[in-house]
Amino acid sequence: MEHLPSAETAEAAESHYFTQNPPPKNLKSNVTLAREFIDRHAEQGRRLVLVTSGGTTVPLETQTVRYIDNFSAGTRGATSAEYFLQEGYAVIFLHRQFSLLPYSRHYSHNTRSFLDFMKEENGRVVVDEQHQEEMLRVLRQYSVAKKENRLLILSFVTITEYLWELREVAKLMRPLGHKAMFYLAAAVSDFFVPQDRMVEHKIQSSEEFSQNTNRNGKTPAARTEGRSLIIDLEPVPKFLKQLVDGWAPEGMIVSFKLETDPSMLVKKAQYSLEKYAHHLVIGNLLMTRKWEVVFVSALEGEKWIRVPRNRRSRSVSGVEAWIGRAEAGKAENTVQPKAEAQDTQGEPIIEIESLIIPEIAEMHTKLIEQAQATKAQQKS
Repeated sequence: MEHLPSAETAEAAESHYFTQNPPPKNLKSNVTLAREFIDRHAEQGRRLVLVTSGGTTVPLETQTVRYIDNFSAGTRGATSAEYFLQEGYAVIFLHRQFSLLPYSRHYSHNTRSFLDFMKEENGRVVVDEQHQEEMLRVLRQYSVAKKENRLLILSFVTITEYLWELREVAKLMRPLGHKAMFYLAAAVSDFFVPQDRMVEHKIQSSEEFSQNTNRNGKTPAARTEGRSLIIDLEPVPKFLKQLVDGWAPEGMIVSFKLETDPSMLVKKAQYSLEKYAHHLVIGNLLMTRKWEVVFVSALEGEKWIRVPRNRRSRSVSGVEAWIGRAEAGKAENTVQPKAEAQDTQGEPIIEIESLIIPEIAEMHTKLIEQAQATKAQQKS
């Protein structure tokens, strides 16, 4: 069985990583924005959630031409951010640059151009009649979040940028205590090229022009050998434990586990929960992630959340026949919409995040109440 590193080892790994991999150029300005945002909502007593979204890249050169990317358009994160705002949270949205954003996601990364939603009328651009109602609804929700200043958008591209921003924002959120939440929906790289093993210039496709050493005299992690490209990656330190124990120890932490093998999903989610000792792991299968997830938590055990059959969105990559494969016949634990009618034919589709986020908000309330009760007992 894999053992967790000691606190000293984890701190040493953290120190080494952030010493060897310099911060992004915009970190200081982003920290300033985050501090002002967090302080404002802390004064108002509002709950605040950091939503991470999209995939991280692993650059292979200092002047990056080639890189390894992670599969994620940021759909889960962007959609979840909207529903957190509906639940009254202030949201820091830390996303991969150019991935989906809350509200604008409805009209970007679509098979249709956003211009198809518009037409010219008397020399002015107006929204086409068939899209008026839906676009007005989205605009009103966005306008409320903007007016109340409850949405702060920050971005990253590389794994190092992501980890620097996560750490700094988490430390700023520490004074919020149990009112802070971390919803870690980003697809984070497991491996990377350390700065001191990176070549400066573009990796050449021919060995005759390749760089056999970098500026430090070390063999580059990514290099040409003969006709082959050799990439020697190193594991990214597991910082979830540092987030749990050090950066924001009182905040509620939600992580995700994506699998392709139904038989492994719950086991891997349970293992992650025990390993990192946080609050909730949301497990999902690649083929059914838009229609079902499983909550694995110490507070409530295993709980499945599913969109009813007639309310499911279409998915090019999804396979509905896989729904329920990972559950092992525990249908009694399935969560469905509270106001669901028996006949849902013709009803609008349901985004699974609209079911996930209220459940998480309710769990957050329970955790806050438990913490308050514990403090009251300690004082008495």
